[in-house]
Amino acid sequence: MTALTLSTAAAPGLRADAIVIGVAKGAQGPVVAPGAEAVDKAYDGKLAGILETLGASGAEGELTKLPAPAGFKAPLVVAVGLGAAPDGPDGTDADAGYDAEALRKAAGVAARALTGSRKAAFALPVDGPGAIGAIGEGVLLGAYSFDAYKGGAQDAGNAKAGNGKAANAKAANAKAGNGKAPLAEAAVLGGKPRDAAHKGALARAVAVCEELNRARDLINMPPNDLTPAAFAGIAQTAAKEHGIKVQVLDDKALTKGGYGGILGVGGGSAATPRLVKLSYRHPKADKHLAFVGKGITYDSGGISLKPAGHNETMKCDMSGAAAVFAAVVAAARLGLEVNVTGWLALAENMPSGTAVRPGDVLRMYSGKTVEVLNTDAEGRLVLADALWAASQETPDAIVDVATLTGAMMLALGSRTFGVMANDDAFRTTVYEAAEEVGEPAWPMPLPEHLRKGMDSPVADIANMGERMGGGLVAGLFLREFVGEGITWAHLDIAGPAFNEGGPFGYTPKGGTGTAVRTLVRLAELTAAGDLG
Repeated sequence: MTALTLSTAAAPGLRADAIVIGVAKGAQGPVVAPGAEAVDKAYDGKLAGILETLGASGAEGELTKLPAPAGFKAPLVVAVGLGAAPDGPDGTDADAGYDAEALRKAAGVAARALTGSRKAAFALPVDGPGAIGAIGEGVLLGAYSFDAYKGGAQDAGNAKAGNGKAANAKAANAKAGNGKAPLAEAAVLGGKPRDAAHKGALARAVAVCEELNRARDLINMPPNDLTPAAFAGIAQTAAKEHGIKVQVLDDKALTKGGYGGILGVGGGSAATPRLVKLSYRHPKADKHLAFVGKGITYDSGGISLKPAGHNETMKCDMSGAAAVFAAVVAAARLGLEVNVTGWLALAENMPSGTAVRPGDVLRMYSGKTVEVLNTDAEGRLVLADALWAASQETPDAIVDVATLTGAMMLALGSRTFGVMANDDAFRTTVYEAAEEVGEPAWPMPLPEHLRKGMDSPVADIANMGERMGGGLVAGLFLREFVGEGITWAHLDIAGPAFNEGGPFGYTPKGGTGTAVRTLVRLAELTAAGDLG
């Protein structure tokens, strides 16, 4: 992964391949953002006009390259759009500052554009530790690429081992002509290397982004390599490295324990299911969060087979489990004063003679029975068992994460996830945490009238209800398996979990790792006593 450093050096004398500056949309045209004063001075104060001549406007995601001024040791200046400038008489307002998400996106765009470069200096607006963290996150997330299966067995082996090196080991690929290595080093100018808050912000960015990129690696891995057992093995390796207690229930243990939902979904595959419990404990913690992730390592739909054109990306149906896994490890790396338990409900949903059938009735871990009307509504079945298991420890709150319904994509599009909860205040807290870290989310209701549609004549509940409002129906189903009195939220990340289009901001094509930063932020809020 790209190495991050803090630097107080002046841009003109810094040895680098490029100097990255910010440009914003001002009232009268593009505005050179704070941090680039030395660069602007070298252009005789005319940099904004030069950029406008080159077609730059400062719009978000816009990138303009131009030769560095005479006397600079770096040969290239990269101007990246920050979007609208803070209000002010000249289009800027030093007191307002630039939004953290604007800095993340700008840094991500620049880092991706500088693929193949050895070093870049980021002279973006820095007004404190928050800006440093945002720029660091943007660089690390924007520089990500998944080439583990393009450069020989070694990179693929790194991916299989889940050791985080799949995002790093690009040199062999570049030498083989399969692509360029990611940006090797990024210096954040304006950061103070000896300032504890600045160093802490950068260290947090590294810990969170390394784990988020690990989640991306897992999501992008082909399902013939990432089976439930393989995923469990990766979790065990990471847990050992970071002092996290891990317990893995295989198919025999699941059978003995009565986990009918996970067993039912995984019954059609030769790759048997797993339930993984990751426990991070802090000696001073008095609060406990439980995160539950849907981990369908491949989803064919089962007997209710998906139609043609809907199978190709179904390796991403374990994105919720990947997010939970990454968040627990990140919490451990950050040493957060909160107890966090992650539950990974892992199974492969395949059609076969042993697969669950429409009309079958499963007895869940909670003891409730579920009539399976559609085997492609499988995520809620594995989550139901994991939610009930998490409830037995009576945590202060449970948050589940799942690529659960196409209906949520129809409602919110491909970049926003839905937030449902059994407590309005907690739903707001989760939504605000997501917005704070730059993960678009939207609060959604759980209308009681939709519950009746899941009534079954032969079981306690059916796994399908009314077609309209299908994402909300799924949330209502999950609520049935949360222990009484436990605060719970459900994140349906079906839209943003896997980007089938081109990269944008710091978001790559393929697995995105969405919800990792929201979960980490919730853990931080809990540790600080601010969960609400």
